Amino acid sequence: MTPPDLSMLPLQGDLYNRRCPSRQIIDHVAGLWGGLILKALDERGTLRFGELRRLLDGISDKMLTQSLRTRERDGFLNRDCFPVVPPRVEYSLTPLGADCARLVLAVCDFVETHMHTIVHQQIAFDASPATAPWQTPRS
Repeated sequence: MTPPDLSMLPLQGDLYNRRCPSRQIIDHVAGLWGGLILKALDERGTLRFGELRRLLDGISDKMLTQSLRTRERDGFLNRDCFPVVPPRVEYSLTPLGADCARLVLAVCDFVETHMHTIVHQQIAFDASPATAPWQTPRS
């Protein structure tokens, strides 16, 4: 497989353009598992696969493997393999991953801090009658 010609790639991404690779990358960063992996490695440092699996409640082995490979491919993670039996693999953030994790942590902190208010708003919204001008309020 021939690698893409990077000279044809713009210097900055355009998330509004459906063909721009930045869309796929933002999904890797902002998606649930990707964001939590970056958060975990930033807060706890180097972790093994099993440590990450126990920390990320609800993730399957397959999803964790895919998520780790994607972040490694994006340049956010280092994967260090040690020649021992059983095999030992450790994951840590690259400098690029650490920069990205700081931004993810800010979003995570916001969500955790404001969770109560947001859930309250969701409940209120779901309980309210339709208010759009073309809809009639429920009786």
